[in-house]
Amino acid sequence: MNLFDVYSLFDVTPVRAKGARVWDDKGQEYLDLYGGHAVISVGHSHPDYVAALTDQLGKIGFYSNSVKNPLQEELALKLGKASGYEDYSLFLDNSGAESNENAMKLASFHTGKDRIVAFRKSFHGRTSGAVAVTDNPKIVSAFNSHHKVSFCDLNDAEAVENELLKGDVAGVIIEGIQGCGGINLPTAEFMQTLQSLCRKHGAMLILDEVQSGYGRTGKFFAHQWYGIRPDIITMGKGIANGFPCGGILISPEFKAVKGMLGTTFGGNYLAMAAANAVLDIITKENLIDNALKVGEYLLANIPASEKIKEVRGKGLMIGIEFNEPVSEIRKKLLFEKHIFTGVAGTDMVRLLAPLCITIDDAKHFIEALKDVLS
Repeated sequence: MNLFDVYSLFDVTPVRAKGARVWDDKGQEYLDLYGGHAVISVGHSHPDYVAALTDQLGKIGFYSNSVKNPLQEELALKLGKASGYEDYSLFLDNSGAESNENAMKLASFHTGKDRIVAFRKSFHGRTSGAVAVTDNPKIVSAFNSHHKVSFCDLNDAEAVENELLKGDVAGVIIEGIQGCGGINLPTAEFMQTLQSLCRKHGAMLILDEVQSGYGRTGKFFAHQWYGIRPDIITMGKGIANGFPCGGILISPEFKAVKGMLGTTFGGNYLAMAAANAVLDIITKENLIDNALKVGEYLLANIPASEKIKEVRGKGLMIGIEFNEPVSEIRKKLLFEKHIFTGVAGTDMVRLLAPLCITIDDAKHFIEALKDVLS
């Protein structure tokens, strides 16, 4: 049997990792400035994280959500305190896409409406509803295309209100910062207007913080830079540092009904051990402050080049947009400078480093990029 060939793979085989470093099967060391799509939040193989998972596995690894799991309650308390949403409720699932599915389902349950407003250049996942609100026709099958979804341009409040006026919108889903679409930041004015419009027209505001949350931008959630409080906040990626986990924060306006949401693996013991360890490490090591500090250094020191069109982002969510395709630049960074980076589209190098990277790591990347561009 062969693997289903859907991934474009670099000829690198990681076998060990620590902090912001990865080593391959040939012993080559790499600086990781991508964290596996923003998944590695507190660094690879953090000793506290490893100990928490190892200890939990020696006790109990899994049972269903038909019994009490105090680790879920522990996470809810820690997450409420860390994020500032202590009055919200937590539902746990397994991924960012699943979180977005549950958020849209919950919005529809609550409002009785069946249409979602999303934004162009969005990415919300690859499951049925999540991919339907993702603005990429190449990954939307005919089966997925029947959901009732309308797309507006980012920062176009008038277009959103025109959709809301039709009276059938259950929710508006928006990323705190668009990731795969090119590190596009909504304005504070737009986000505040969006919240007001949703309240005025009885639609739920869903903030997709799967990539932009968990401290990555220098606040716990990116939308907190805009001074708003959404109805539902979705999480994934960095929540458990690589162990599959996701969740949604739900405002007190929603009433829970037995059976309306459910999952087999969501909130399992190992995921909770991982997620609790992540929050403990973020707090103990002041990683949110570090993300802002190192991110600001990177944004201020990306070298000037005629090849670079624009640099944008917040904290450790950074896009370097080029005036040309970046495939060769990225390959040189990987194979000559031994630095992992990501992309958005064909013309952007995307940085989503672990929150533990240092100013020295940032300087190393800046010098490497200068050499590659010279």
